[in-house]
Amino acid sequence: MSAAPRCTMKRFWLALCAAILGFAALAPALTLPVQQPLRLRQLATHRRPPRPKGKWYMASTGHAIYCYGPVMMVGTWDGGFARVATICRGGMPMVKLKD
Repeated sequence: MSAAPRCTMKRFWLALCAAILGFAALAPALTLPVQQPLRLRQLATHRRPPRPKGKWYMASTGHAIYCYGPVMMVGTWDGGFARVATICRGGMPMVKLKD
């Protein structure tokens, strides 16, 4: 009579181990794939390009204007010279400056 419980316990543990191994074999299919970290090249594409450096000037109209190019002396129609800032924000190629 004592042999019967031992045989039943052995079958129970074998069945339990078989079930655990079966679920362990299916576990990789049930989990989400691991995402790889971003490469350095992909991280660099998220940066904004550097803004062009410029300077604020006072236009002859009394408005402040932001220009990227150099300040130059340009001849006027009446034979004089005018100081202008070049390549300004807003698409203006030259803006006469207040002296």
